[in-house]
Amino acid sequence: MTTDAIIVGGGHNGLVCAGYLAKNGIKVKVIEKNHQVGGPASTEEFHPGFRNSVGAYTVSLLNPKVIKDLDLHQHGLTIVERKVNNLFPQPDGNFLAFVKDRAGLKREIAQFSQHDAEQLDRYFDDISMVSDQVRAVLLETPPNAGGGIKDLLKTALLGNRLRRLSVSDGRILLDIFTKSVAEFLDYYFDDERVKAAFAFDGLVGTYGDTNQVGTAYVLIHHAFGEVNGKQGVWGHALGGMGAISQAMASYAQSQGVEIEVNCGVRRVVVENGIAKGVELDNGEILQSTIVVSNLNPSLLFNEMLAQEHLPRDFALRMKNYKNGSGTLRMNVALRGLPEFTCLKNQTRATSEHLTSGIVLGPTMTYLNKAYHDAQRSGWSQEPIIEMLIPSTLDDSLAPPDQHVASLFCHQFNPATDWDTHRDQAVETVLNQVEKFAPGFRKLILGQQVLTPLDLERKFGLIGGDIFHGKLSLDQMFSARPILGHGDYSSPIQNLYMCGSGTHPGGGVTGVPGHNAAREILKDL
Repeated sequence: MTTDAIIVGGGHNGLVCAGYLAKNGIKVKVIEKNHQVGGPASTEEFHPGFRNSVGAYTVSLLNPKVIKDLDLHQHGLTIVERKVNNLFPQPDGNFLAFVKDRAGLKREIAQFSQHDAEQLDRYFDDISMVSDQVRAVLLETPPNAGGGIKDLLKTALLGNRLRRLSVSDGRILLDIFTKSVAEFLDYYFDDERVKAAFAFDGLVGTYGDTNQVGTAYVLIHHAFGEVNGKQGVWGHALGGMGAISQAMASYAQSQGVEIEVNCGVRRVVVENGIAKGVELDNGEILQSTIVVSNLNPSLLFNEMLAQEHLPRDFALRMKNYKNGSGTLRMNVALRGLPEFTCLKNQTRATSEHLTSGIVLGPTMTYLNKAYHDAQRSGWSQEPIIEMLIPSTLDDSLAPPDQHVASLFCHQFNPATDWDTHRDQAVETVLNQVEKFAPGFRKLILGQQVLTPLDLERKFGLIGGDIFHGKLSLDQMFSARPILGHGDYSSPIQNLYMCGSGTHPGGGVTGVPGHNAAREILKDL
């Protein structure tokens, strides 16, 4: 039997796309190779009695329109806010806390630099202006190079929107898209510890240092989100990130979507330049009117399609599509809460600080050294680590009085032989945590480790790339994943893309799935 649409990959964007298509009368089947949907946005029991998010680990970018349109709250999703956004322990026993109120944050920064505290309003005003510009195009399909009149009109409308900006705002916008995060932050702050706290968001999911061009945009990419209608807030999905995907799956199934797990796809079936369905790993052919890929574009075009089906220049460029974010993920089951030296030393510390993202990356020098170490020896000797202890907000994840911690670790060279060096890398991570939270090792009951190679094998994240491709200027907006196909289409008729390798990029947003569904429905 032929279905209307087959979606390859049951990650969150695939589920969003399926939900919108089915809502509009399209018969949809979602195929997922793993035992559950969600991809990196999933929750697993990694040690008896302990559950946690496996890949993605925090909520802020999930688009409010997607939440509303797919009735995610009615399908079981509840998001709670961190009490403190981020905590940056310092080697001297102090800390910088990114509390949620502006006056409190100014007081925190003033400990290190009164000048930087005075610059905070100017910084947030500029970040807010750029974030507004980014939000304005999130739910739009970019003008497609080589398109017709409608794409020319889109370009004109975009140009008119930008024309309204003042010259000073235009300069800030240009900075974001052309500078490194270090260059951008130098415009506001002096203190290396303050700059490092802001620069961290520019390195999330990025294999590079703070001087790498493009990291200023990565900073903004993590700044345009919101939680429960509050901008600049980070949250936790009760039950872990899998709760988001399960709510999406529940909605899709309520609209008639069929979801099949433990079902790998070997190739997209193409006849006379038209996608006709997919061949499964077991050799079975499933026919469909259209095929929608939620995979990294490198996987789709380099491994699931015979190259003769692709234009020569397109195929060559996709062979050189840039991946690799150098991230390592750990989940750790703990017999109790870790004790951070900085929280024991400072009287202003409270239990609320343990609900934050605790970032081990105290200075710009530290952040840059982590990358240079990885270039030389495969991984950082002092890794950048963001630790979350979600069980401080969600007691469903661990037994009473016990906890789970997620460690999101940066600057692990994707080219390293990770099957050989996994244990050494883990020891390096734990040694570094121990410096800031002595006794952490003694709390560990069990752990789950995903190196960049494991992330590729498990979720199709090439080189551990959490964004499905670098967020560089040549792989953004109309050029994501490649110029001429920024509109979720492909060179093959009836083959579409809906994953993070399309506009607006990575993160658990649901926006690529939303936008792709709109374009598919127009064509159908």
